[in-house]
Amino acid sequence: MQAGVGSAARIPELRRRIFFVLAMLAVYRAGVQVPTPGIDGEAISAFFEQVGGLFDMFNMFTGGALENFSIFALGIMPYISASIIFQLLTVVVPYLEALKKEGESGRQKITQYTRYATIGLALVQGMFISIGLEGMSAPGGVPVVIDPGWGFRLMTMLTLTCGTAFLMWLGEQITERGIGNGISLIIYAGIVASMPSALVNTFRMAGTGELALVFLPLLLIMVLGVTGFIVFVETAQRRVPVQYAKRMVGRRMYGGQQSHLPLKVNMAGVIPAIFASSIMMFPETVGNFIQIDWVQRASAMMAWGSLPHTIVFVAFLVFFCFFYVAVTFNPVDVSENLKRNGGFIPGVRPGKKTADFLDKVITRLTVVGAIYMSAICVLPTVLISEFNVPFYFGGTALLIVVAVSIDTIGQIESHTMMRNYDGFLKQGRFKGRR
Repeated sequence: MQAGVGSAARIPELRRRIFFVLAMLAVYRAGVQVPTPGIDGEAISAFFEQVGGLFDMFNMFTGGALENFSIFALGIMPYISASIIFQLLTVVVPYLEALKKEGESGRQKITQYTRYATIGLALVQGMFISIGLEGMSAPGGVPVVIDPGWGFRLMTMLTLTCGTAFLMWLGEQITERGIGNGISLIIYAGIVASMPSALVNTFRMAGTGELALVFLPLLLIMVLGVTGFIVFVETAQRRVPVQYAKRMVGRRMYGGQQSHLPLKVNMAGVIPAIFASSIMMFPETVGNFIQIDWVQRASAMMAWGSLPHTIVFVAFLVFFCFFYVAVTFNPVDVSENLKRNGGFIPGVRPGKKTADFLDKVITRLTVVGAIYMSAICVLPTVLISEFNVPFYFGGTALLIVVAVSIDTIGQIESHTMMRNYDGFLKQGRFKGRR
């Protein structure tokens, strides 16, 4: 791994891709500091300091943009919500299901619909947030909004929607012209940028007695242990053996090789954690901006760290683990591809039996992956409620940081290997070439 990553600087194309990613993330971090017009910056910061739970979570995903209420305050969450909606709709709407089966052109059409839905969701969220901000005030009665009214509401809607649209475009550019998944890297950059302040806050809390000093080395050991556990599970595979039958093509004998089908334990990656977290932000967000009795009671019941919130959060994690694996891995298609290429799993009859065997294996792996993800993502609730630990040291944040790092390093290694193979083919001389 070290050799593959170290050689990246010697490959011009890969070097350009990495520099492009760094430049785009720098643009994102610069935009986080640009405030939304009509907001008193000191008042909004003072207001969010006295609110925890949901806003700590949302602030983490936006990389501190919510705390500053910058133009990127909505972050990339509307795009993630739109993606969830359309992934669910592709299962139940025949038109979208047909588009998905059309290949690249169909996927581009679904992506276009997802972009439109993102703009719509951002406009709606911007409207509710602007109305909610007008009723907020910092400690001391200082209003958050300088000049409330429809002018402020429309300006906030436009600003936040444009910020989300720009982040959506930025993520797509990183995916196309850089390394790794652009949306995941934007969330990753926001979390990493917030970690230094979390470290400073941890030592400040230890100095003031809010956090037991003896707990600091235990916290360090726990973070290292959880990181190692995440790396172990994210790289773990169930290798299904595959045998290819010998066949005669012309006067040559092909096949007869042994290979394996690698199935990851956590095939869904960080997608279920991001999806479930984005959905669980909704109830408390509504409760903070809509002052109606029954809405307030429902929001309080689903407050961050409560038992109902934890149960529903785990249920969403398990659901999205199974849903995402079902969408991305089709045992019938894999079985047909193996049969078409003359491959079979030893001891399993090709065709339907192979599909059933793969479905059984992937179901067991997904159960293990869902349990692992639920345990990791519920960790912050325990740390915050029992030990008053800053939010960034566990769960979803740590999972995203480690998983995105592994995926990005893997893509860098893949580009390095492709470059080496290209060089081998160009330097070699095939028979018959003059």
